[in-house]
Amino acid sequence: MAYHDWIDQVETPSLPTLQQVDAVMANLAQHRPLISVVMPTYNTPEVYLRACIDSVLAQVYPHWELCIADDHSPDERVREVLREYAARDARIRVVYRAENGHISRASNSALELAQGEFVALLDHDDALPSHALYFMALAMNEHPDTQILYSDEDKIDAKGQRSEPHFKSDWNPDLFYSQNYVSHLGVYRRDLLQRIGGFRSGVEGSQDQDLLLRCLPHVTAAQVVHVPRVLYHWRALEGSTARAAGEKSYTTDAGLKALRDHFDTHGPAGTTVEAGLVPNTYHVCWPLPEPPPLVSLLIPTRDRKTITELAVRSILDKTTYPHYEILILDNGSVEPETLAWFADIQAEDARVKVLRYDRPFNYSAINNFGVQHARGSIVGLVNNDVEVISPDWLTEMVRHASRPDIGCVGAKLYYSNGTLQHAGVVMGLGGVAGHSHKHFPRAHPGYFHRLVLVQNLSGVTAACLLVRREVYEAAGGLDEDNLHVAFNDVDFCLKVRQAGYRNLWTPYAELYHHESISRGHEDTSEKQARFNKEVAFMKNKWADQLLVDPCYNPHLTKDREDFSIGSC
Repeated sequence: MAYHDWIDQVETPSLPTLQQVDAVMANLAQHRPLISVVMPTYNTPEVYLRACIDSVLAQVYPHWELCIADDHSPDERVREVLREYAARDARIRVVYRAENGHISRASNSALELAQGEFVALLDHDDALPSHALYFMALAMNEHPDTQILYSDEDKIDAKGQRSEPHFKSDWNPDLFYSQNYVSHLGVYRRDLLQRIGGFRSGVEGSQDQDLLLRCLPHVTAAQVVHVPRVLYHWRALEGSTARAAGEKSYTTDAGLKALRDHFDTHGPAGTTVEAGLVPNTYHVCWPLPEPPPLVSLLIPTRDRKTITELAVRSILDKTTYPHYEILILDNGSVEPETLAWFADIQAEDARVKVLRYDRPFNYSAINNFGVQHARGSIVGLVNNDVEVISPDWLTEMVRHASRPDIGCVGAKLYYSNGTLQHAGVVMGLGGVAGHSHKHFPRAHPGYFHRLVLVQNLSGVTAACLLVRREVYEAAGGLDEDNLHVAFNDVDFCLKVRQAGYRNLWTPYAELYHHESISRGHEDTSEKQARFNKEVAFMKNKWADQLLVDPCYNPHLTKDREDFSIGSC
């Protein structure tokens, strides 16, 4: 669906009338929080300054104040406009700084004027839709313990045309470490901002990301609330960050400083941060435990020596991580060349061991069997039809799998033709679950760069999945009773998430996945019946979790895997 169609057919019909707002406000008698909109200005073009202030005046929620700090603009017209608006509405308060201090100091000057329970951040040439503060107030009432709120956003051009909607994930810590996806509209409890001392100088260009990073030690994940509505219009002008991130390279440098300072202060020790694959993105390199943990890579197979050998050889020849074993789980191979290769590879490399599993094919049971024989503290579920691309794939995945709050870790997988096969699993796509950005070109950055960012996702495929053994066992392993072939990895990831861990996908672990070469497709009536049974099991067990994926967005489609806009 085109964005303008979505605005007409989905957003507009969902907006309340003024009468409906009045009725809801009457029910909010116990909590109508004052929201202080904080806005620094500096030489703002008059047309955009007026449009910005007018958007606040147009709010259907009346309990706000607009706190403006002019950062010693050389253009006298800016101060004239501000004085005009301050005289028009007592809720508009302005301070005129005696010297230019840049955006962090100017924002703090505006923050000093604030008296509200919550503070909303607004840039001087952007705009709020008229219902922005109303929906924020509703969320504050729905989540009385919230400390931080943020919304979806879009861009608006000089003619007022809206485009490029960013429909965001719910709170996603690892995505935030990779990119300031939270951005606008950001709303904070004022006492929280006072506690951290407001904005920090020295990180101009990424001051909002730094602000949120310094808030995180003082809040829980449940206190960061995403409001899935477009409540901010980011002005796209020449030279603006909204127009092109590459136009402001200093913002990437500021983001690096903010993240490095955060991890230097709060740990874990040894964490480093480097620039990401595109501007204004970052790659956090978490420390490896010392000594590096043993990883047991489990590879189920039956004959098909050529593809299994390719997978094993690529691991042995390309992997830089030093401490792993490969357990080939042989599900009844009979071909002489396969059995001969099993003997040869074990004799050649002590890291490889073949375990015989002579029972009917059951992917879940085979892997549970492998875990019972694994020596490693980290278990890797690996298909026999993968091929390593990036030598540091296992190092990257172990870094994440070793983190105490992380459960399943997945990799970036490509089809043989180089198009994308797996970039994480989104619940509800196609009925049960689907792969993010499936079939996208290898070089494509994805929806708002999500193909090049480490992030939390609800699930990852077991074609290449790492998890600590203790987490695997605590979650009960793969469901060998109900999910013999399909969705056992989706079910497992949901069990891990239910246990309180965050699942994670990284683009820095790249492999080919020559999908289902060894097992074939659902091309018989027996296989189709089994598949339909497993679909029904998943829908019955995880009905609610399949309806709403917190790492996706309700305004994105569930009919396709391309992150396009949905119709409802």
